[in-house]
Amino acid sequence: MNSIAASLLRLIQENWRKLLLGVASMVVFLFLWSLYAAWLKADWPFHGASGAAEYVPYPWEVLNAFYLSFWSHPVSGLYMGSHVYASLKRMVAGFVLAFVIAVPAGLLMGRMWKAEAVAKPVVELFRPIPPLAWIPIFLVVFGVVIGPIGIVFLGIFFPVLLNVQFGARSVDSSLIDAARTLGARRLDIFAKVVLPFTVPYLMTGITVGLGIGWMCIVAAEMLGAVGGGVGYFIFTTAGNSQYPEMFAGMLMIGILSILTTGIAGLIERRLSKWMGMR
Repeated sequence: MNSIAASLLRLIQENWRKLLLGVASMVVFLFLWSLYAAWLKADWPFHGASGAAEYVPYPWEVLNAFYLSFWSHPVSGLYMGSHVYASLKRMVAGFVLAFVIAVPAGLLMGRMWKAEAVAKPVVELFRPIPPLAWIPIFLVVFGVVIGPIGIVFLGIFFPVLLNVQFGARSVDSSLIDAARTLGARRLDIFAKVVLPFTVPYLMTGITVGLGIGWMCIVAAEMLGAVGGGVGYFIFTTAGNSQYPEMFAGMLMIGILSILTTGIAGLIERRLSKWMGMR
């Protein structure tokens, strides 16, 4: 615990200017949000109460709804924690599936021209198609249980695949020649040269993919999901005109995205240090 506290304190000391600017920007954002909400609700001269006033609650109303959603305001019989758990299960399943397929495929495509020649036409055919366009098909073909997981898989797969491929292709040839001179076999080169060099590219792909994955899971849960989910929470509260709760669900997605990408960054730093890249 002491080491964690010391690391956190050191991190704050090294980045206090960035943290200060971040807090200042958030304060300005909340102030402008409050001002706009007040302007919509007020019967000011030349304005009159706007019909859009109910759609834009005050920030403190959203925070209150966010707090109550965990304890006393369930949606479809489920509190926010249950919705978060349902979304996280789908995200983790889609991420693991994308990871175990995209990483080996990206390494092979980056280092072997035959693998790239075989896979590139298929990748380039499906890569430009937005994952959200597949939602109706996946929900019909795979159902409301597996379908959302498949959408998350598509959202994460291509960023990870392409970044790993680029990283594997960018390995300095002198490093590979040095490894061969020392007697390293192809498997050793992959494990001890190509893979460590590719880790930063992999983590970039994971970070981008997680952001896309959260967008995908929200959209998929809005159109069809069983057992709840944050996307389902947002869609249901919007349909019931519970706009503070709707914004609370959107806030929850932002928090989850920040946490998952932050964890990915922490893992990347630990892996890079362990593999001698830092």
